[in-house]
Amino acid sequence: MKKIPRITALVLAITLLLSLSGCGASDGKTRLKFQIWDVAQRDSMQAICDAYTAKNPDVTIEVQVTSWNEYWTKLEAAAESNTMPDIFWMHTNQILYYSDFGMLADVTELYDDVEPNYYQNHFSEISIGNAQGSDGRMYGVPKDKDNIFLIYNKEMFDAAGVAYPDENWTWDDMVNASQTIYDKTGKYGYMAYNDDQMGYWSFVYQAGGYILNEDFTKAGFDQPGTKKGMEFYVGLQNYDWCPKQAYFAETAPGTAFFSEVGSMYIEGNWELMNKCINFPNMDGKWDIAPMPKCPDPVSGDGRATISNGLCYSTAAHGKTREIALDVIKFFGTEEAQLLASSYGAAISAYNGTEQPYFDAFDKAGYDINVEMVMDQFEYGVQNVNNSAKPKWKSPVLDELNKVYNGQQSLDSALANMQKIVDTETAKKLAGD
Repeated sequence: MKKIPRITALVLAITLLLSLSGCGASDGKTRLKFQIWDVAQRDSMQAICDAYTAKNPDVTIEVQVTSWNEYWTKLEAAAESNTMPDIFWMHTNQILYYSDFGMLADVTELYDDVEPNYYQNHFSEISIGNAQGSDGRMYGVPKDKDNIFLIYNKEMFDAAGVAYPDENWTWDDMVNASQTIYDKTGKYGYMAYNDDQMGYWSFVYQAGGYILNEDFTKAGFDQPGTKKGMEFYVGLQNYDWCPKQAYFAETAPGTAFFSEVGSMYIEGNWELMNKCINFPNMDGKWDIAPMPKCPDPVSGDGRATISNGLCYSTAAHGKTREIALDVIKFFGTEEAQLLASSYGAAISAYNGTEQPYFDAFDKAGYDINVEMVMDQFEYGVQNVNNSAKPKWKSPVLDELNKVYNGQQSLDSALANMQKIVDTETAKKLAGD
């Protein structure tokens, strides 16, 4: 087994050793730690933990929340010292890294005693793919599924006399609406910032291109559809109604939107309940709509939205491995996933457990078109990933920044991006 590089001080590893590992107590109970990074999901995660404890009173599970960046710093240090949390979330950006190093328990046969083909029968191909390693084995139980969409300010549309976006909206409609809103209100239109999942990826697939080919071995930045999507997305910054990237370095699109200085941006459904709760002053002022489609794609029907999802994992060699496996086995049941969905923080991955997520918004009195999110799964595209992604993700965005800054042409950037992804992928496949 290759050793994961040391990235933190010894004191951190010692702290993790003392705090993250599950242990027995004087009362005979087993106490497990469950690490997550989203405070908005603490209650839903504690609820499913408590549901497990109700069935297994000798086990208690504490949900611990840390920030996104700290989460991965701690997890890598813990993996190196064999003190990983008993249970933890795994993200598609990281699952190949940890599974390739043999740090995650293989859960491919976890449900064999329950039902043959359990994963295939109850989860989408995208949800299954998000929990697989490079070898096609399962290294997590699918937790949730998501997609991204357009969020828009209704008051700004009304003030400009522009009809709200709907399922028929195209790129042209978005551009025209942005211009009219800017001309009549002085507010920004669609705010296109340099990002992949929340930026240009969906537009590439709408245009009939792709970021990685079907076997994840080559990039697609040399494809006509990819170039078409990139030209459109990067070209949006040439309009006066779109902030420059220097603006986004100081102000995130979501911040600008909820400060009412911009009329549209891309958001993910995992943030919807958060936004409703944290911006009560905006209640009734905004709504969501499907991603605008490409009016003349190179191939396909012009529709696409990036769909991602997390999974529940445990360490391959943890002291509490067997109990932790039983816990995440329960987390993947219909009962647990219905309960998790009911908090409105994330759409559970188990097919048929989605509705409580949508019902949560009605119960809370939030009037937004949240059911639209479910419709978009029909044309969802799995979040782009291969084992070399940690090496090429940032350099690819850096190449685009050079385009935005006027340092190189888009054609040059696309050629460089193709080379970066292909080179890093080939090195990874060769075992370097």
